[in-house]
Amino acid sequence: MKRNHLLSSTVLLLFITTFAAQAQRQHDERPTIENFKGIQYTGDDSTFYINFRFRMQNRLRYTTPAGNELGGGDFEARIRRLRLRMDGYIYNPKLSYSIQLGFTRGDQDYDDTDVPNIVRDAVVFYSFTDNFYVAFGQNKLPGNRQRVNSSGELQFAERSLVNATFNIDRDFGIKAYYSPNIGSVPFHFKGSISTGEGRVANMTDDGLAYTGRAEFLPLGAFTNGGDYYEGDLEYEETPKLSLGGGYSFNNNTTRISGQTGKYITTPLDLKTTFFDAIFKYRGLAYQVEYMKRDVDNPFALDEAGETIHAYKGQGVNQQLSYVVNRNYGYEVAGRYTWIRPHEDIATWEALTEVVELGVTKYFRAHRLKLQLNANYQIADGIYRTSHQGNNWGTTFQIELGI
Repeated sequence: MKRNHLLSSTVLLLFITTFAAQAQRQHDERPTIENFKGIQYTGDDSTFYINFRFRMQNRLRYTTPAGNELGGGDFEARIRRLRLRMDGYIYNPKLSYSIQLGFTRGDQDYDDTDVPNIVRDAVVFYSFTDNFYVAFGQNKLPGNRQRVNSSGELQFAERSLVNATFNIDRDFGIKAYYSPNIGSVPFHFKGSISTGEGRVANMTDDGLAYTGRAEFLPLGAFTNGGDYYEGDLEYEETPKLSLGGGYSFNNNTTRISGQTGKYITTPLDLKTTFFDAIFKYRGLAYQVEYMKRDVDNPFALDEAGETIHAYKGQGVNQQLSYVVNRNYGYEVAGRYTWIRPHEDIATWEALTEVVELGVTKYFRAHRLKLQLNANYQIADGIYRTSHQGNNWGTTFQIELGI
């Protein structure tokens, strides 16, 4: 079975590499080495180039203990993210690289691994054409759209519960990206073969992860790659739509969520399906994301010998926003998130919904913004504030970066 998956994934990558058509450039993974205005250095012979970027997110958050009890909850005051990124090329721009380091505990996967994993991205790219390139190293897998979006491009302070539950995150491996135009319609094709254990693995085990994703933009390309950041800050003059979907098979993973989560001693085969869409027009933006994870037997033993389970189930996230004042950068947004566990784990997990409202003030698009969010989390589909498992939350965040 594993040979068949390896063969099919290899064929997928070869299929992507055989195209040589005129294509639409992609914006979600490639290093920033053109039109960069900031801290940069170019060697005297122009065979070496590097630029430096940073960003930070400072956050206050409060979560109530219950829907009808507002005092005595959890208060969070911390640096959510502090990252340094370096992009560049060596020898010529076809051979480029991207490095990203994370310096906060929440960025380091520390709680699950007891290791400060500072390195988030360390990947080398080779561009055969402007629209077809391959990557070798550690970076994001071509998974669901919200995960591939930079956390600095979000209209809420954090990604949705659907993403947190089902995303496939980062991994070390080989990836290929190809973006042709078929007629006047842009397409994006992405595929990867990776280790399957995420960014902490020292040794590769018996299983690998195989991921593929495709997107098409029937109404043409978004302005400045707007399909990969949230909110219509470009104020699209004509409607724009991107539809995407994909699948990931993680064979014999030794972590409970595949690339993330606690280590387990009884490996699992995780199958993740994802579909998403984003629409923008004159300040209005709507996006929807569906994810589903399947596993034959979701139960496994952790390193302490305790039985734990993978989250088997499905979820939907929807976000609607409007830029109220384009000149002054004010945006209002609403989000509804829903995740349902499979009956195999229904004893341990509840149907969960989250309703969230957000107001954002953009000073310099997503590079400098203030975000204020409020949410209500609902368990078991019962909206009463007195129901066990329901709670309120509010978040204030400042993002600053270049």
